[in-house]
Amino acid sequence: MATTKLDRTRVASAALDLLNETGLEGLTLRAIAQRLDVKAPALYWHFKDKQALLDEMATEMMRRMADAFLGAPDPDWRTAVTTAMCGLRGHLLRYRDGAKVFSGTRYTDLSYAAPMEAMLRTLNEAGFAPEAAARAWFTAYSYTIGYVIEEQSTLPDPARGEEDGELAARAARLAAYPLIAAAGDEMFRAHDRGFETGLAAVVAGIGATLFEG
Repeated sequence: MATTKLDRTRVASAALDLLNETGLEGLTLRAIAQRLDVKAPALYWHFKDKQALLDEMATEMMRRMADAFLGAPDPDWRTAVTTAMCGLRGHLLRYRDGAKVFSGTRYTDLSYAAPMEAMLRTLNEAGFAPEAAARAWFTAYSYTIGYVIEEQSTLPDPARGEEDGELAARAARLAAYPLIAAAGDEMFRAHDRGFETGLAAVVAGIGATLFEG
């Protein structure tokens, strides 16, 4: 059995490593215990249930990404928001089902606070009222999380026997609905371009509806 001290961060790190192999549905405390070479009950000293583990996993993800995508925001608020959201998406894509893990969880420490404060300050100094700055940030954040959830859910999964041909098969099934069939290429291919195009629309909408500078 492992003799290295077991703590919440070590368990969360092992869970994130295992996530890429099993996906969220296959992630269990028993499997994590096997990865750590401990008995499963040992994990319950740190996490009362799977949701508590997911909270710690999301917090560990935030610790890893905070400086990379939230540090030193650009003084131009449009560039700052765009850079932050592209960085968030890139980090979530490092983990299978990363956006699902991140969504709906509660941070277990304040590692997010300083970089988020800096981002809100950038928006405030650019001319957003505090309430508008918060809404601007949350709008862009929600778009990003939702996009990556859909992106990771619709990419072909070889483990389930899915290949790129799934899109062609979808178009064939929808032959009587040509606009929907054609929309598949826009929605399910070229995810980088699609994300950036949608984000630009979100940022433009924020500028048109919330910006007071």
